[in-house]
Parts: sequence; structure tokens; C-alpha cells
Amino acid sequence: MMDYEKMLAKAYATMPKQALNKERFELPVLDSLVQGTKTQVKNFGQAVKTLGRDEKHALKFFTRELAVPITASDGKLQLNGKFSNVQLNEILNKYAKLFVLCHECQKPDTKIIEQHGTKVLKCDACGATSPVMRL
Repeated sequence: MMDYEKMLAKAYATMPKQALNKERFELPVLDSLVQGTKTQVKNFGQAVKTLGRDEKHALKFFTRELAVPITASDGKLQLNGKFSNVQLNEILNKYAKLFVLCHECQKPDTKIIEQHGTKVLKCDACGATSPVMRL
């Protein structure tokens, strides 16, 4: 009978190299377009759905971060102001870091629950809980 280390080495040797480094979760990328003094984000609803969060929650975060009026309809955003795709994706990454990814294991298997009157991020992967800021 093979010992554990030999079986593990054999399993790793049979796996494709890219499968060892590939993450199962990738942050979505926002697709935006500047039209005059307004910025349109075409895939906001789909991006938030991929993150597994409520669109209203993410909308509140974007409004707070950008400090401009935002209108949402049919999964699209209209921002009053000119914002680059890079700026918007940085804000989405910040949102994911604060409200989606586990603060302990960095996995996206989380949900926001209320615990003793406080909103916390509960990880289904490792079981960790951490408080999240209010919007």
C-alpha cells in the first residue's frame, strides 16, 4: 500500500498544470461607456449577480464611493459624471473585498447575515464570521 505522500505526488503529476493554478472564482469586469457628462455601466446587474449580492446593496456602495447621483434600471447604471472603466472596476473590487470575499480564507462562499443586531459576513467555506460596515 502506498503512503499518503506518494499518492499525493502521483495525483499532482496526473493533473494538468493550469488546473493547479486556476481560481474557481474570478471577479467580474464592469463594461462602461462615457457619453457626454454621464457614464453608462452596461453589465452592473450581471456583475453583482455573479458576486451573489443584492443590486440595491451594491448600488448604495457605489453611490457612497463616487458621491454622485446614480440611476439604475434593467441591470444598467447611469452615473452623473465621467468615470473611467479602471475607476469603476477598482470600486467593484473594493466592494468584493469588503462584502463578498471572506476576510479569513478569501473565498467567495459568503453571505451577509444579522447576528445579535449586527450585520456580519458568514463564510460557508471556513465558518468564519466578521462584521461588515453599514451603508
